[in-house]
Amino acid sequence: MKQGHAKIYGVLGNPVGHSLSPAMHNAAFEALDIPSFYGAFKTTDLKGCIRGMRALGISGMSITIPFKTDVMAYLDALDPLAEQIGAVNTIVNENGLLRGYNTDGAGAMKALEAVVDPVGKRCVLVGAGGAARGIGFMAVKNGMKLTVSNRSENRGRTLADFLECPFVPLSEIKSLDTDVLIQTTPVGMFPRENASPVSADMFREGMVVMDAVYNPMETKMLKDARSRGCETIGGLEMFIHQGALQFQLWTGLEAPLKVMRAVVTNALSKSR
Repeated sequence: MKQGHAKIYGVLGNPVGHSLSPAMHNAAFEALDIPSFYGAFKTTDLKGCIRGMRALGISGMSITIPFKTDVMAYLDALDPLAEQIGAVNTIVNENGLLRGYNTDGAGAMKALEAVVDPVGKRCVLVGAGGAARGIGFMAVKNGMKLTVSNRSENRGRTLADFLECPFVPLSEIKSLDTDVLIQTTPVGMFPRENASPVSADMFREGMVVMDAVYNPMETKMLKDARSRGCETIGGLEMFIHQGALQFQLWTGLEAPLKVMRAVVTNALSKSR
């Protein structure tokens, strides 16, 4: 990083030790010779952290589990899309005004569109957290016929009502005939790599199955799906695309996707 007044960015969540956002964004800053640093901040005090962001002049923040909806109460303004979605994964400090954005949904759609045209496709969305809100909203906006499925029926029905689509309990997901399945929960994330939220007999040949989990690069669910003839999309692509959109919001520059993909892929390979 060149000398000068470095801007500070970071990811805020609990846990964050597994996050590769610091490696990805710091590599992007270095590639474009931008004097900036991106760190990881684990906390149970969300309000205090946002107050600290203001006080320290931190330029931007990624928001991850479990704060994507709660953080909205502490911001000054919301991008219209984030306000519609009801979840924020990106904060931009605009000269002291903290504005929230959501790049989860757009990042997921970019990854999905590289494999299949979403328009008219039947899609099951597994999960009901902040990431699910963003992805589900953009799925509906892009013409998908969505069904929400979640372990907690109350949370699942709440999200389904918000997205104006059906809800099916996770225990009954096998009854669905679908073209696309998108998994948004942390189940299957390192170090619980042998877990899957979906039984293998859910999958049939020709389905497209995407997992938002990127560590490991191929989760148990994706292995099960691939073994049954499904097209699979790992969380790595969604992670990189949503990160690239964050980078653009923070810097106004096009993100170096190849650099970001290479550093994350290398880090995941070394961790195995």
